[in-house]
Amino acid sequence: MAATPGQEKHGESPGYGQFGTTGQSRTAEEIESQPNCWRRAAEEATGFGAALPQRGERVAVSGCGTSWFMAQAYAALREAAGQGETDAFAASEFPASRAESYDRVVTVTRSGTTTEVLGLLGELRDRTRTVALTADPATPVMDAADHVAVLDHADERSVVQTRFATSALAFLRAGLEQHGPLPAKAVTDAAADAEFALAGPLPGSALEAEQWTFLGRGWAYGLALEAALKMREAAGAWTEAYPSMEYRHGPIAITGPGRCVWLFGEPPEGLADEVARVGGALVSEATDGRGLDPMADLVRAQRLAVAVAEERGFDPDQPRNLTRSVVLDGSAAAGS
Repeated sequence: MAATPGQEKHGESPGYGQFGTTGQSRTAEEIESQPNCWRRAAEEATGFGAALPQRGERVAVSGCGTSWFMAQAYAALREAAGQGETDAFAASEFPASRAESYDRVVTVTRSGTTTEVLGLLGELRDRTRTVALTADPATPVMDAADHVAVLDHADERSVVQTRFATSALAFLRAGLEQHGPLPAKAVTDAAADAEFALAGPLPGSALEAEQWTFLGRGWAYGLALEAALKMREAAGAWTEAYPSMEYRHGPIAITGPGRCVWLFGEPPEGLADEVARVGGALVSEATDGRGLDPMADLVRAQRLAVAVAEERGFDPDQPRNLTRSVVLDGSAAAGS
């Protein structure tokens, strides 16, 4: 069993103080800590060695909720880099009958207690190599996977995931960087972009909107899904997410005045004109700003979720109907 070195006390990270000391929500403070978390995650990936997927391996990545969306982003980025076939599954939908067809399975669980992830790792035991990323070393996942990377410097008090998820993706991206160039910025450059995303104002059209549609191509589609989820979790907002080229195949029907289309990555040709034609507002860092790394642009969407939640009188630290970890009883787990 391997674990990342240099673990810190829970709730602390480089450049990050005690929770709730700035007058902001915990969620907002955790969002602001991400650049340093990503840099540390990238450093720790270099010491994780052969436990991470190697070039040419057939790999599957799995998680639940936010972790599943990070899995989708990583899978698309790894394939785009030519490093090997990579599939992403919700843990409850993993095709266990195909376990032996994968050289390695990577799972992501912030809490280390997620029922579906632990169940999947149990099914995969002795059938293929497994890796888990978690924030808590005192949880069952430590004994469930062959190798465990503990990113406890990115652990969170909040129910709504922000910095752990992006740090897990930064860790996996840095692992890919060890095997060759990527069709994305280096993690260190993405962290610099995230600092820029934290410093600047949010788009007024996004703050004032009543509905948001998030779009992305390639690996950025997983981030679009995550942005939409953050808005639903924190603010109870009406959000949707699609691959960018699918937007004109139906979703454009809901766009209009007072509604926002937020695009991660390069916009397809003509899409900006079509959003304008139907009266919607387009947010696109690829054309409007410095060309932020999509993961850094996700930081802006996280900030938007907190801002909209607070404007609506919601507490982003206590989202409705959610708990920090989903732990099912035996009957519910059997049916999942």
